[in-house]
This record gives sequence, C-alpha cells and structure tokens, in this order.
Amino acid sequence: MASMNLNRVYISTKARNNHYILAEFKPDDAFYACFDSSSACYERLSRQLFALCDEYELHNVHVIANDKLPVVRYHDEAYTMQTEKQILFFYNPKFHEAHQNYLNDGYQARKIRLLFLATGNELRANAATFHNKVKKVLDALKEGFSPLEPQFRVRDHQHLTYDLFAKAKGDKESYGYKLRALYPRYQARNCTLPEEYSEMTYATFNIPVSRAIKTEFQSQMRPGDYGQFYRTLEDAFLSSCADKQLNMVAMVADGRLPIIRSAKIDKSDTNRELQKLSFDTGSGDNQIYSLFNEANLMDTIRFVIVANDKDKKDMGYGRFMNHVETAIKRFVAQLPVNVEKQDVNVRFFQHISYDY
Repeated sequence: MASMNLNRVYISTKARNNHYILAEFKPDDAFYACFDSSSACYERLSRQLFALCDEYELHNVHVIANDKLPVVRYHDEAYTMQTEKQILFFYNPKFHEAHQNYLNDGYQARKIRLLFLATGNELRANAATFHNKVKKVLDALKEGFSPLEPQFRVRDHQHLTYDLFAKAKGDKESYGYKLRALYPRYQARNCTLPEEYSEMTYATFNIPVSRAIKTEFQSQMRPGDYGQFYRTLEDAFLSSCADKQLNMVAMVADGRLPIIRSAKIDKSDTNRELQKLSFDTGSGDNQIYSLFNEANLMDTIRFVIVANDKDKKDMGYGRFMNHVETAIKRFVAQLPVNVEKQDVNVRFFQHISYDY
C-alpha cells in the first residue's frame, strides 16, 4: 500500500481541469488557389467545421486564421483577449460554449488552426471520447475538402491546475491521482493513436514579485541592475530541483510566456511575447534555461519542471509530481511567501501530438 501511495499525488478536490485539442495545417498556394479569396476559404472551412461539430456535439470550437497562438486557461467568465502574438481563451468547461472565427481582413494565414475546447464535467475521464470526436470531425473535414485533404498536426493538451498550499488555507479534501501517460490511457479507452507521436509532460508555477519579496531582497536590487536578485532565485530553484533529481528546468523572468516543446520537433525560439523552450526528454543530461533581463524587474517570474522519459512509469506521473511538489515547497520556503494567504498555483501539463 505504501508503494502505491508513492505513485499517487494527492491534489485538492478544487483542482481545475482544462482539455483542448489544436489541429493545424499549413495551406500552400495550391490550396488557396481553389477559392476566390482567402476569406472565401475561411468561410467555407468554418461553415463545414461548425456543421460537423454540431453533429458530433463539440460545442466550443474556433477557427484561427491570423497566425496567433492560442493559450487556454480556466475562468468562471468566458472571454477572449488578443495580443500581437497570442489569443487567450478563458472559459469554464461546465458552462461555456462558442463557435467563432478569428481572422484579419485581407490577411492570408501561413497556418490555419482549429481549436477544440472540451466541455462538460469530468474532463479527464472523458478525454478519450472527446479526442475520438475530434478525429471524426477531422476525417469528415478532410473528405469534404478532397482532393486537397489538408495534413493536420494534432496537438492534445491537458492541464490540471491547483494551489499547492490549499491545505494551509483550510482545504483538507484531496484526491489521489496516478496521472497516467496519455497514450496508454487513450489506448485503454478505444482511442487509437498513431505509433509515431511526440509527448511532453511538465509542471509550471509562477512567483509574483510581491512587496514582501522586494523588501526581503532589496539589498540585491538596484535600479537597472537586478541580476544578483535573479541569480539568487535561480540558485535556490536549481538547488531545490537538484535535490529531487529534476534536471530539465527553466526560469523565465524576461516578460515572455514559456512554451514547452520537444527538441525532436521544435528548436528553441523567441519573439516579443513567447519563449519557446525545447527539451530532449530522452537525454539524461542537465537541460537548464535561465532567462532574465538584468535591467528590468518583472512582475512575475515563471518556472518550468519537465519530466524525462525515466519519469514515465506504468503507474503514471504521480511519483514525478510528488518530487516536483517537494522541490517547489523547498524553494518557496526560502521566500517571504505567506502560504496561508497567497496561492502558489501549480499547473500539470500533458501534451501529445502527431500527424494526421
């Protein structure tokens, strides 16, 4: 029984789930040439997609043809916010539904993205069913566009978000998660995936640079020079991770949002808003990114801890997340963070992607 508990991570029952699937393809000139205009292309695609989604009971679906990356988060109110590089979707899966287009007049997208947001209750339990429905929609959509038949890259994203210190705030109820890998979980539920696929599992958390932190580390902060402060936090974070043999990590304090990818598919890259970080999960080597701008003090510092292939157990990623939680607690204990009042939200990510 004790060994079983080591393979489970106990998370507050108030944890929030998100599940979405991104199906994207790159339309070439020949594809666009089949339509009177790019707008006509998007109009036909949207009309067919939304009709199919109604048939297969997919109630929150979006067409993105402005080359912005979708970022999905839980929120009690549904709203969408766009920046130059991103579209942020906030929604509650239990209640919110929508079929929308996101286009720019006269703009021809380099990549067309179809975003399927899971709805209803018990998202993790129903994940394979949701994935199967999306596959059926994509099959019918490809048939409807024959002989063009776009080649999709399907990216399945699942998040589990919770306050690491919920118990300190009086929330005593928890549930033991094994956190099984997506591929065997789907196969066991009659959702067949290709043999060739990429998988990433990781956890993130953020630390706001609060007034208490500024006061505690004021001797290390000088206008235009915050390098010593960042390096102090970097050392504390890396030391906490090393104690639990977590050797694929990142600290980002330059205002960008870290996007985690497999090194087998994507190279690390950056723009004004996003920082793509690529990790080779099959390597046993340390892979550490520490990105900060010494001249500027950020409002928030973002941290990432990535699972390697050895962390993928038959039981799941429960043991990995127990190590992650221990590392975060050791790190936070070195900061002036009042865990009885301040949330330290951990987000556990599971991604799987393949060509379809």
